[in-house]
Amino acid sequence: MSAPVRVVLADDHPVVRDGLAALLASVPGVEVLGTAGTGREAVRAVVTLRPDVLVLDIQMPELDGVGVARELQRAAPDVAVLVLTMFDDDDSVFAALRAGAAGYVLKGAAQEEIVRAIGAVAAGEAIFGPGIARRVLAQLGGRPAAREPFPELTAREREVLELLAAGLTTAAIGARLGLAPKTVTNHASAVFAKLHVEGRAEAVERARRAGLG
Repeated sequence: MSAPVRVVLADDHPVVRDGLAALLASVPGVEVLGTAGTGREAVRAVVTLRPDVLVLDIQMPELDGVGVARELQRAAPDVAVLVLTMFDDDDSVFAALRAGAAGYVLKGAAQEEIVRAIGAVAAGEAIFGPGIARRVLAQLGGRPAAREPFPELTAREREVLELLAAGLTTAAIGARLGLAPKTVTNHASAVFAKLHVEGRAEAVERARRAGLG
């Protein structure tokens, strides 16, 4: 008899988390080791419990799902990450894949599809929901794209960085992108944190070296 697939569930909505735990508890061959309600809890749970699979939402407090997947690439690379989320935009999908996720399934999927996806990533396969799979294949089937600088940034953060590098003020960036100045400031702060720079001047210097602006 084969060993059960050992799973940790990470979702910030208790109803979703508990419902999924109850579902998987009824599935032969799957064992739920623990659950987490924040990104940091998810990392701790995986490092401590060493499951075969982490089922992870993208939008999580403290550390988002992409950040969790990226940390686990270093801390627990043997654990397969399956993203289970309502977000199906390209930014979220490809950011998760770049961070090391082995699968990406939407929350509207049938229970059988979710269980099958858990088994697949535990076995070392990559698996995607139908709509996601088509876009991933289209991306892979096209000509190899030039590697974008700063892949850790979202598309919006990259726009803000490019406009900073072009010399625009916060207010001008907000006007260009249709964002409130406070929102621009928040995006800029996220850029500085992800690039590990002290502030605008250092970020602009790095962006211009990479050909932005």
